Amino acid sequence: MLRFEDLLQWDRFITPTIIKTFYWLVIALVILGGISGIFTGLLQMAISPFGGFITVLMAIAGVVAGVIFSRIIAELILIVFRINEHLGAIRNQDHEDHRYDQQSY
Repeated sequence: MLRFEDLLQWDRFITPTIIKTFYWLVIALVILGGISGIFTGLLQMAISPFGGFITVLMAIAGVVAGVIFSRIIAELILIVFRINEHLGAIRNQDHEDHRYDQQSY
């Protein structure tokens, strides 16, 4: 959970917490865009039934693709931060091992 103290210190990244919020905002925008495209296609069917049908199909495909691609982008961003955390843990473990080796002699 993001606390106010986390904003003032550099020990913890806030982006992994914020990226989840942005992901849900993007999902909402993708769905709203899809609904808008579906209504546009339905209205277009009055003029050109085939063109309206294609517009509806493209709107549905756009929603599916938008949800999938936004999830992929969010996961890629989170993977970068996860790699950073793992590298920090490896670095800390290496420092502890190195100190233990020096104390052994």
